[in-house]
Amino acid sequence: MSTLTGETAEAEAPAADPPTARGGVRRVLGRLGGPAVRTRLGTLAGVVILAVLFWRLGTGAFVDGVRRIDAATLAAALGIGLVTTVFSAWRWALVARGIGIRLPFGAAVADYYRALFLNAALPGGVLGDVHRAVRHGQDAGDLGRGVRAVVLERTAGQLALFAAGGAVLLTMPSPVRDQMRAAVPLAGLGLVGACAVVLALRMNRVPPGRKPRAVRGMLGEARRALFSRTTAPGVLVSSVVVLAGYVAMFVLAADVADAGASVAELLPLALLALLAMSLPLNVGGWGPREGVAAWAFGAAGLGAGRGLTVAVVYGVLSLAASLPGAVVLVARWYAATRNRRAADPEQLTEEAHPVEAEEAHPLGAEEARPLQEPRRPLAPLAPAPVVRIPAQLSEVRSEKYAPKESARLARSSLPFSAVPREGRPMTPESV
Repeated sequence: MSTLTGETAEAEAPAADPPTARGGVRRVLGRLGGPAVRTRLGTLAGVVILAVLFWRLGTGAFVDGVRRIDAATLAAALGIGLVTTVFSAWRWALVARGIGIRLPFGAAVADYYRALFLNAALPGGVLGDVHRAVRHGQDAGDLGRGVRAVVLERTAGQLALFAAGGAVLLTMPSPVRDQMRAAVPLAGLGLVGACAVVLALRMNRVPPGRKPRAVRGMLGEARRALFSRTTAPGVLVSSVVVLAGYVAMFVLAADVADAGASVAELLPLALLALLAMSLPLNVGGWGPREGVAAWAFGAAGLGAGRGLTVAVVYGVLSLAASLPGAVVLVARWYAATRNRRAADPEQLTEEAHPVEAEEAHPLGAEEARPLQEPRRPLAPLAPAPVVRIPAQLSEVRSEKYAPKESARLARSSLPFSAVPREGRPMTPESV
């Protein structure tokens, strides 16, 4: 019986390996699909694109673009960035109010500036948006709604960009107008199919479950945040103004780079570059924008090198426009440090001046610490035993230690004695 059991165990042992192997493959795939890995892959893709551009076109376009920027151009970029940031913050506040969380307008402007600076300074191009989403959710007491507010706000901007880009690229001369017109029928059929699927799902509703209820909740929040009567006009106006500001920044960059093209010629090229910026394959926004601009300018007969210069100038101006976010970041850090110092000054003093803290405790930190611990209550003392003294010993002790009569008389006869004599009070005359 034991032999059969051992053989059965040996036969079943290899069968456990495939699930283990499948679990290991799933873990590896899960790690590869994580946000950190995606950010690193996007950063690597942006670096590769820039390296190929510099290898094919040289670094002269980059140096020439930076050299052409002057103080007046930086001031204009700061002005355009102020307009776009203020309207973006207004759109964010409207979306947040639409899903039921409060966001003051001033705080929204400051947080949006900080997010723009982090997007431009950190790889990935979206870490600033992640930061403001988490911070707003924590401040509002609802992390999920805070994140969804930022996602919906960015979605509104992307929808405006896609709609304007599609309309411009279909109607105005551009390197992709023929391809866009050829793709319109396919896109139309896809849109009709999607609408049919949605309509069929609404007509054949399944019993409400947990997952459909969550999906309906998300769709309801999106409808209230973007398409309700109270938020839709503001979201639309702010999105149009922000997109116009981005296009104006691109036209300014083309003017600085001396592209030699009119605004009508630059508009589709600018929208192509902005659409490329939405791809998560960049290093702080650099990468696809430069590649698409170089290709689009080359296809339009303006020169690929000129397109790269325009994209480089646009990137530098965008970074300059986000510099107030660095001021906000430093100010918030200083305020947080000062609040911590005011909340716990003794701890910060010991951390900043460990030598003075040791001098304040001459016994040393390790020896002084037990003295600061609360004292434990003492155990109650046991009652003392009662000792009975015999009467003979008490009489002998009293006679032995009793004052003598001569001493008592001598003491009573001292001047200024407190003992009155003959029943009269003590006066100076009696003395």
